[in-house]
Amino acid sequence: MECCFRRRRKEARPGEIVTAALETFVEKGFAATRLDDVAARAGVSKGTVYLYFASKEALFKAAVEAAMTPAVEAAEALAADSERPAADLLRCFVQGWWQMVGSTTLGGLPKLLVAESGNCPEMAQWFHESIIRRAQRALARIIEQGMASGEFRPVDADITARIVFAPMFSYLVWQRAFGNWMCGLPEPERFFADTVDLLIHGLAQPSQDARP
Repeated sequence: MECCFRRRRKEARPGEIVTAALETFVEKGFAATRLDDVAARAGVSKGTVYLYFASKEALFKAAVEAAMTPAVEAAEALAADSERPAADLLRCFVQGWWQMVGSTTLGGLPKLLVAESGNCPEMAQWFHESIIRRAQRALARIIEQGMASGEFRPVDADITARIVFAPMFSYLVWQRAFGNWMCGLPEPERFFADTVDLLIHGLAQPSQDARP
C-alpha cells in the first residue's frame, strides 16, 4: 500500500509543481521568482523541480500551457459550432474567457507580461504566439461565420478579433495593477456584458430602413 501511495505521489508532482509555479509567477513576477520559491510552495525539493523542468523558462511555459490549454480548447470548440448564432458564440467566448481565465490565477498573466516583456521578450513572444493568437484565431472564425451567415457585416475578422481582446486584456491590467486605487471600475460581469453588446451592435448588418 505504501509503495502505491508513493507512486501516485510521484506521478502527481509535475501537476503540483506547475500549479505552484503559476501562482508564484503571478504573485512575484517572472524575474523575481526563484525555483526555491516554487519548490517550497509545491512541497518538494528544488532538485525535484529540476527532475521535470530544465529551467525557469521551461517551467513557466509548462505552467501556462497546463492552465491555459483548457480555455483555448473551449474557445476552439465554440468556433467549431456552426449551429448557433455568431452573436451567441461571441457572448459565450467572452463570458467563458472571464470564467476560465480572468477570474482565476491566470488573470494575473497580462500584468505579469506587461511588466516583464522588456526583460524577457522571448517569453512574451511565446505567450502571444502560442496562447493569445490561437484564441484570437478561434474568435476570428466565429466572426467569419457571422459574416458568412449574413448576421455580421463584412469586416476584417482578424483585426476585429484583436479589438475584442483589447478590453479583455486591459480590464485585467487595470484590475491587477491598480486594484482599489482605480475607483469606479465596473464589476467584470457588467463591463464585459456591455462590451459584447457594443461589439455585436457594431458588427450587425444595418437594417434595410437604415441603409442609404
